[in-house]
Amino acid sequence: MLLEALSSAILGLALAWGAYHRLSHRLPQRALVLATGVAGALFGAFVMNTALDAGNLLTMLVGAAIVSTASLSLLLRPAGRLHHSATA
Repeated sequence: MLLEALSSAILGLALAWGAYHRLSHRLPQRALVLATGVAGALFGAFVMNTALDAGNLLTMLVGAAIVSTASLSLLLRPAGRLHHSATA
């Protein structure tokens, strides 16, 4: 159990670091991005463990990566300026 939690936390941290490294101009502060990646990965591993009741490390890491990536995508800001119409 500890190995799965530690592995998913490291995976979430690596995903968050990679996202911040490539998209730092579109993301908020680094601490928030790193914390979101780790929390998403831990939550994803928990969901996979609860839903599938499997002790397979690979499936838990896949779930951790999916939820961590989805959580990080919610932090992205638009790349360019948003143009609003004057009539809206």
